[in-house]
Amino acid sequence: MDSYSPFDCLIFDLDDTLYSSSIGFGEATKRNIDDFLIEKCGFEPRKASALRVQLFKTYGSTLAGLRALGYDVDADEYHSIVHGRLPYHLIKPDPELRSLLLTITQRKIIFTNSDRTHAMKALNLLGIADCFEQVICFETMNPNLFNSKSSSPEEFPVILKPSLDAFNVAVDVAEVDPSRTLFFDDNAGNVAAGKLVGLHTVVVGKTMRTTGADYALEKIHNLAHVISEIWLAN
Repeated sequence: MDSYSPFDCLIFDLDDTLYSSSIGFGEATKRNIDDFLIEKCGFEPRKASALRVQLFKTYGSTLAGLRALGYDVDADEYHSIVHGRLPYHLIKPDPELRSLLLTITQRKIIFTNSDRTHAMKALNLLGIADCFEQVICFETMNPNLFNSKSSSPEEFPVILKPSLDAFNVAVDVAEVDPSRTLFFDDNAGNVAAGKLVGLHTVVVGKTMRTTGADYALEKIHNLAHVISEIWLAN
């Protein structure tokens, strides 16, 4: 009797999941957020970093926090600084990852809090953009910030992982059955939220499972060794 894979779809976070945090993008992103707070919001340089940390802890992202506090921050302007100034030359093609992804016959989707421009740039630099059928990103979760004449902070709060609203959007847009879907993310909070909506979950970059994680994967390249059931007959 044939054994069948329990997964019809694999959903991957992008940053620090499909490429390593060791290249320094995380620190560069933090510096760029501080620059935005100083240049565009007028905060004192000595207070910017502490504010960034507090907004992230409370609201999940600096942008979400600023809008929740009533700042009418333009999302495109925010991303143009926070992601637009990243040192993209540090992302190199990853033929090993590409080969691995091409062996997976199930649907493969990106689910990132980043804007689409950053996501596509990173995927293209890695050489894996064509391995995914869909990119669910900031614009997907927050269409009202772009489609409405009024994008007031009070009327349209920012929706991002780990909000359950964000996961529900992703499940609906991707048209997946959570019980047949495997979700990968480096952020323990995102993994826990994914579990709450019924996804099978993988925490990436860890050797031990975190809350809500079904699997722990030290690096994405180890996928076949840790979750071999992906490759069972479909």
